[in-house]
Amino acid sequence: MKTLIRRAKIWDASGAEPFEGDLLVVDERIQAVSRTVGQISEEGCQVIDAAGKFLMPGMTEGHGHLSFDNVTTTEDLITPPPEEHTLLTARVAKRLLDQGFTSVWGASEAKLRLGVAVRNEVDAGNLPGPRIRAGSLEITVTGGMGDESKLHNPRNGPSIVVDGPEEMRKAVRMCCREGCDNIKLDVSGDPFYPNTPAHATPMSYEEVRMAVETAHSFGRRVNAHVRSIGGIQTCVRAGVDVLFHCEFTDPETLDMLEEAKDRIFVVPTVSLFHTLLFEAEQYMPAEVAKAMGIDALLEASSKTHTELRKRGIRHAIGGDYGFAWSHNGTNARDIGFFVKYFGYSTSEALRCATSVGGAMMTMGSDEKLGELKEGYLADMILVDGDPLQDPDVLVNAENLHVIIKNGAVYKNILTA
Repeated sequence: MKTLIRRAKIWDASGAEPFEGDLLVVDERIQAVSRTVGQISEEGCQVIDAAGKFLMPGMTEGHGHLSFDNVTTTEDLITPPPEEHTLLTARVAKRLLDQGFTSVWGASEAKLRLGVAVRNEVDAGNLPGPRIRAGSLEITVTGGMGDESKLHNPRNGPSIVVDGPEEMRKAVRMCCREGCDNIKLDVSGDPFYPNTPAHATPMSYEEVRMAVETAHSFGRRVNAHVRSIGGIQTCVRAGVDVLFHCEFTDPETLDMLEEAKDRIFVVPTVSLFHTLLFEAEQYMPAEVAKAMGIDALLEASSKTHTELRKRGIRHAIGGDYGFAWSHNGTNARDIGFFVKYFGYSTSEALRCATSVGGAMMTMGSDEKLGELKEGYLADMILVDGDPLQDPDVLVNAENLHVIIKNGAVYKNILTA
């Protein structure tokens, strides 16, 4: 299987300026990239004439919730039966691929094997969808975010509640046994849980460390919901791989993150705050969002992640999409939010969506993903428009004329 893309404006996500050229895909890899149009032979190739179009790597959603769609309350995650919920998860996976997201890092799912089942079917070629690292259920502690029970009303939420390292070990082992790639920990609190506010850190270092040791022994990764200073420090010290949110910091915490920058990835999820404050009036009036401290979290996020950008932290995009006010499928909005709130240039923000995301997806392996270079896995999109000038062109799927994942042409509305 050979595909030759001719005369594209190639942005390879290396940090270099785009150039006009040709790109050859053979099987699942990029075999050649030429800055001289016509230099690569067309023999045996499907040829795509990309004149005037922008060729870039496929994007990675760094905080994926494939089983979340139009969610307004936790009940929307608990209530659907697993059969219907699996179909919903498959639909969201296809939607993300349609929107140019050729990879998804699963943060967590509403039921343990939703991401696993859809990942397996996508990998087998039975369903359309991106590369998926399947997220587990959230693992929390008694009283932590995700613990939906009260003494008078015990109930199961979209989480596993543990207390102590040994219960953590068993929960992580179960998630690994069931096929999850990523283990999700709720280390800190959250504004949606008033008894466990965002600055609280209910999960102990010993519990987090046990989760990391157990997951890594299975060859899996650990990501953490963490907003608090204490939680961030715990995650860095315990060896967590991917940190979500990270709004509250101090000089010591910033230094710790910088010291670990070659090992960790950070996903700010700023779009959740933006949409709650400015676009969710029918679901949550802005006054309510402010009373919950969402404006303070947005301010803290902007300050923290601007500083982390300056310190060279690897930021991936991913905005906790899947809620009624921030739909799965609009995930590329994060690129503009990275420019607006964190001071990234458009090119740098696009690298967070591609090169950084690809490195996150392949951490611990010899595979290379997220750039248009020889030997890299062939995930790419051909755009009608210039995302360097207007990143919002990526939000509209109609602007994506070609989508290639793992060397296979998924979408092509052009002719040779």
